[in-house]
Amino acid sequence: MKAMFKKSMVLIPLFLFFLGATAGAAGAAQPQPWQMGFQPAASPVMREINDFHNLLLVISVLICAVVLGLLVYVMARFNEKANPTPSKTTHNTFVEVLWTALPVLILVIIAVPSFKLLYFMDRTHNPEMTIKATGHQWYWSYDYPDHGNFTFDALMVPDDELKEGQPRLLETDKRVVLPVDTDIRILLTSDDVIHNWAVPALGVKYDTVPGRINETWVRIEREGTFYGQCSELCGINHAYMPITVEAVSKAAFAEWVEKAKREFAGNGPNPVRVAGARAAGR
Repeated sequence: MKAMFKKSMVLIPLFLFFLGATAGAAGAAQPQPWQMGFQPAASPVMREINDFHNLLLVISVLICAVVLGLLVYVMARFNEKANPTPSKTTHNTFVEVLWTALPVLILVIIAVPSFKLLYFMDRTHNPEMTIKATGHQWYWSYDYPDHGNFTFDALMVPDDELKEGQPRLLETDKRVVLPVDTDIRILLTSDDVIHNWAVPALGVKYDTVPGRINETWVRIEREGTFYGQCSELCGINHAYMPITVEAVSKAAFAEWVEKAKREFAGNGPNPVRVAGARAAGR
């Protein structure tokens, strides 16, 4: 049993290293073939989520190793051949206290960082800017209230219009452009059914509920393109409402805002365009 325990202690870090190496090779933008683990973190929230996940993974592996060791020990020590005269012991106070106290201790170890993470990812107290995402069946619209209050719709690019390098089912015709190194408040709502605005690399996954505004936040730490999707079953075309976030420098963002103000001035949902997207399953 000691030898088995030592082997498990060697395998655990190797397994964790393999997970980290595989996730690191996956790239930040989108899921990759044979990927294990999360996409590389691009925000403080996602880093904390990844650290908490690694803690849970270690705890889970240790519990499985201990339980497996106990099962092997019991089978070897107390089988009929090795123990022809079974014990008639009915109670063991020490063991009963142990198997009650240890799970409570494990839950406390899990609960403390869990509550800290929930509080951390809830909202930012001093946001530098705000955007609003509204879910529709089946596309997203975005408002920039701090930069001229313009709005635009973002629909999935159909297969026959994809350009080289654009991922199928993930690319949108207009991107959510955000500056890096900025605390951004994200307001989330819906105008029909419950959707979910989720971008894995940024650690954001929040329901958009009709008649309610939910709030979360993000601070993107590097430039790049990050993909996500609606993660709440919202109807027949649920699979066709992706999210594309493009993180740029603050200077590039300021330039984009000036162009967006002109392009989307007085913009609102286009009923013809939206109806066409729904009919095409976009």
